[in-house]
Amino acid sequence: MSPTNGVYSGKLPESVGIANTAIQWSGVEWTMVMWPMPEFRQPRTRLLLHECFHRIQSKIGLSPKDSSNNHLDTRDGRIWLQMEWRALERAIWSQGPTRYKAIADALYFRAYRRSLFPGAAASENALELNEGLAEYTGVKLSSQSPEEFAMLADSTLRQAPDRHPNFVRSFAYDSGPAYGFLLDVTGDNWRRGITLQSDLGQLLARAYAVHVPEVGQEQAAQRARFYDGDEVIALETRRDRDRQAKLADARKRFVDGPVLILPVGSQFNYGFDPNNVVGIDESSTVYLGSAQVSDTWGVLKAANGFMLVRQSGRVVRVQVPAPSDANARPLQGDGWTLDLEKGWTTRAGDRQGDVVLQQAH
Repeated sequence: MSPTNGVYSGKLPESVGIANTAIQWSGVEWTMVMWPMPEFRQPRTRLLLHECFHRIQSKIGLSPKDSSNNHLDTRDGRIWLQMEWRALERAIWSQGPTRYKAIADALYFRAYRRSLFPGAAASENALELNEGLAEYTGVKLSSQSPEEFAMLADSTLRQAPDRHPNFVRSFAYDSGPAYGFLLDVTGDNWRRGITLQSDLGQLLARAYAVHVPEVGQEQAAQRARFYDGDEVIALETRRDRDRQAKLADARKRFVDGPVLILPVGSQFNYGFDPNNVVGIDESSTVYLGSAQVSDTWGVLKAANGFMLVRQSGRVVRVQVPAPSDANARPLQGDGWTLDLEKGWTTRAGDRQGDVVLQQAH
């Protein structure tokens, strides 16, 4: 990089994906934002502060954890997430007993949803403590008054179903500001006690002395009627029919058909659109659209997406449709290209047609 009129400029290595994120490069922690930035002050400041939080979060004991929330692309996952949001929205604009009831309902919907999906609490908490707190920071510090903060937290929840095709990676951006606002108005300095084991729902329950009783379907449905739950259920039932077709196509391309398997190593990095994600199951997630993945083996450029496979919550491999010729260089397949670094080669996989990337002996 070189200075020009007091501003350093240069070209990033090809292995560094361009995204709104925080990265470590050349021994320095950086905040990266894509140009052009939002034209207006509030969304521009919000974006910058969100990404600045990511740059410092490890220093304050909140190192980001990767998590998969594919259950939030299912019918029931989406229904009870939106019921939680509707109750939180009611709480933001209420006072006294009405706010208390809305918070109690939101936490009931949250607990009921998590009871349906083993492991959901841990995976949801991980993303809320990462993206949720980052977005809360951006919204709060870009607001010029408590009233503006309330309006932004409210509108974020209200617009989320229309703004996000799915909630697998995006939900925490919507819930974080709402939980943060409701915790802030208590006057308690709750942020000082945040750790990687924290749960925003438990913090809110403690702050408002809410006890969540044992959850069940009948009680959840009864509470949901107060927030037009029948409307949400009907819309999500119709959406799920379309989702099944999309899921079948993703399975065909990234699971059932021949694939290229790329191991995840020490330099793994990837960029993706959090609004264009398909959850195959709790361990496999397809990121659709244009994306880039890099590691010690090189740089994968995918126009039609890629799949990540996790074990015990950790990403262990990347999958794309198998290459047309495993001996060709660069490697190429359906919508992707891969320039291999020296010392890497391919071999046949366990299934017919599969190809595995490995270090040359």
